[in-house]
Amino acid sequence: MAKRDFYEVLGVNKGADAGELKKAYRKKAMEFHPDRNKDNPEAEAKFKEANEAYDTLKDPDKKAAYDRFGHAAFEQGGMGGGGRPGGGFGGGHGDFSSAFSDVFDDLFGDFMGGQRGGQRSRAQRGADLRYDMRITLEEAYKGAQKTITVPTSVACTGCSGTGAANGAEPQTCPSCSGMGKVRAQQGFFTVERTCPACGGLGQTIKDPCPDCRGAGRVEKERSLSVNIPAGVETGTRIRLAGEGEAGLRGGPTGDLYIFIEVRPHNLFERDGVHLHCSVPVSMATAALGGDIEVPTIDGGRSRVKIPAGSQSGRQMRLRAKGMPALRGGGQGDMFIELSVETPVNLTSKQKELLQEFEKLGEDNNNPESSSFFKKVKTFWDGMKS
Repeated sequence: MAKRDFYEVLGVNKGADAGELKKAYRKKAMEFHPDRNKDNPEAEAKFKEANEAYDTLKDPDKKAAYDRFGHAAFEQGGMGGGGRPGGGFGGGHGDFSSAFSDVFDDLFGDFMGGQRGGQRSRAQRGADLRYDMRITLEEAYKGAQKTITVPTSVACTGCSGTGAANGAEPQTCPSCSGMGKVRAQQGFFTVERTCPACGGLGQTIKDPCPDCRGAGRVEKERSLSVNIPAGVETGTRIRLAGEGEAGLRGGPTGDLYIFIEVRPHNLFERDGVHLHCSVPVSMATAALGGDIEVPTIDGGRSRVKIPAGSQSGRQMRLRAKGMPALRGGGQGDMFIELSVETPVNLTSKQKELLQEFEKLGEDNNNPESSSFFKKVKTFWDGMKS
């Protein structure tokens, strides 16, 4: 039967670069690997076909020859090993082990326990833990001391974390001789798997601890005191070393990571180390000027002078009234933004006074309005002409 085109085998275009070829090969190797297709007799043939295609196309010289001559480049009288004339490739069967080794670790690193060769550590490090904490803006300003309860695994006191009862020592696993892995032949390959007898630890326990069932750790809730430094913001991460999950059979403990979320405030809006506060002022105060009191994040008050003729959106800065910078570096400012409020629910007398005020008004009392309507008049006049 005629061979399929190597690009077709991998499912890529002829112009695919090295990265695309490797990605396509990984996908095919994962799809048709014999271990994943024990009930599919055609999978091994497709797996070998993908190996041969990738072995050819990953090599620039072989790829160039294949692009020019096709499969004929590797038949008798074609190119030899390494893509040079003379010698042949043995009927076109590529170096499967060479092709496969390029992506072996990527494909089956987890399947092999993350290691190829070498003895696996018998004691495994505990997992890192995450705790999401919500705090107020005031707590972020001052800093806080919080007590949290964390469900985690701790070292078993009954066996001191060894997993063995009565002080017994773990024994070397007879199935893997302490390696934590066993090998099996799969077609052209020798495949390593995690040892099923010891779970990859390389040791077995004849008399496991009844409290932890040989794991060396038990589930338990712990209360921890956490120091929240002043200046934290949403996304700040606090690491508590050694406060994570206990290691397996005496392994080192993982870490605990506290992720901070600062709740929205009903008065202040935060922008890094700066704070913004929108303050409503009466129409009379905005027109005539005056003094107002505004709150500050530390619980105090600051007096702010409103200049006469202030408009909505005008900002005033209160220096060093913002948030402290995390790990030092000074303090931000607070920005007051005025929002001029139009009066509502007017009495008859108030309406009369406002109408009288409107009659006495001049263009220079409302310069923005006057300027706008002059532009409108010019626009309309232009449309008429």
